[in-house]
Amino acid sequence: MKLTYTTSKDDLATYLFIKGDLIGDETGPQLVEVVSDAIEDGVKTFVVDLSEVRYISSSGIGLLITMLTKMRNVGGEVYLAAPSEHVKKLLIITKLNNIFTVYDSVEAFKKEKAS
Repeated sequence: MKLTYTTSKDDLATYLFIKGDLIGDETGPQLVEVVSDAIEDGVKTFVVDLSEVRYISSSGIGLLITMLTKMRNVGGEVYLAAPSEHVKKLLIITKLNNIFTVYDSVEAFKKEKAS
């Protein structure tokens, strides 16, 4: 399934909503560019919504790590939201659940950060 994405922004963060398979194909560099543009705009908090992602390859994992590294290099953070059960298992197997903060939903992130 081809990957598509949309972004939005509020006072708490910039949000990236990904739909499809995160396999690091030609869309990969575009996703990294979204993070780079956000950094240039002074964004320090980035949330990647994975609710519509059904599959992540090793290249897709590399993409997430690249996003995180770019953000942390400027004192920011990338959070993951709403991973499916399959993606959640992958995060545990790869121990990425120890590197990323994972929220059940974008709403859960907003609720915690707004309080």
